[in-house]
Amino acid sequence: MKKHIIILSCISAILCSCAVIRPGDVGIKQKFGKLKGKTKTQGLLFYNPFTSSVVRVPIRTINKEIKLNLPSKEGLNVQAEISILYHIEENKVSEIISTVGKGYEQTLILSTFRSASADVCARFYAKDMHSGKRGEIEVDIKNQMSKLLDDRGFIIEAVLMKSITLPKGLYSAIESKLQAEQEAQQMKFILQREEKEAERKRIEAAGIRDAQLIIKEGITEGNIQWKSLEVLKEISMSPNAKLILTDGKTPVLINGDND
Repeated sequence: MKKHIIILSCISAILCSCAVIRPGDVGIKQKFGKLKGKTKTQGLLFYNPFTSSVVRVPIRTINKEIKLNLPSKEGLNVQAEISILYHIEENKVSEIISTVGKGYEQTLILSTFRSASADVCARFYAKDMHSGKRGEIEVDIKNQMSKLLDDRGFIIEAVLMKSITLPKGLYSAIESKLQAEQEAQQMKFILQREEKEAERKRIEAAGIRDAQLIIKEGITEGNIQWKSLEVLKEISMSPNAKLILTDGKTPVLINGDND
């Protein structure tokens, strides 16, 4: 019986002095409040449970979703739901825990994000956050966060604006403006089409005018006499022509079939 108790005690002691580090996390020993040794990746980490503990820190990508009000350039408050994707550099884990503590996300990530997002969004109109400039705003916030957290051991992978709720009444104003812009674009297209059609007609009229001028310039007295001779020649060779009277300018055909 005593033997079994000793075995169970040994097993319990081993289990109590062993920490399992899961994939995506690292562990580091903390002895009497001080961090000791190097960080341990996935696997088993043995320690003395009476004097030490294990601090686990995720180094995988973390998705932190935040809801907050963002200021706009015109002074409006825009409700937003934003995701921050970030991870911690493994070689900076010990430094982060030593200088910031386990609450690094609240202390650094979220406070930096609120500052960066307010600063960036204040340069844009509310409608920009809801339309095509959303991607530009996301990149600007990410870059500013990365600058503020430079060399602190945090990598900001992306900032994603998941949803934007504009102030009441602004949606209808934006829709009206977009509709007016679409109508203006359509009218611009119609005018361009009509201008091209008018230009085509002007070119066509100029071509006809030039052709007529060329024909007119070619009608001379000599040409008329030459054409008259050609006509007389063709008439004389026709089997239906019997008699031709002409002064050399105007031929007169007398058909002798009626005799």
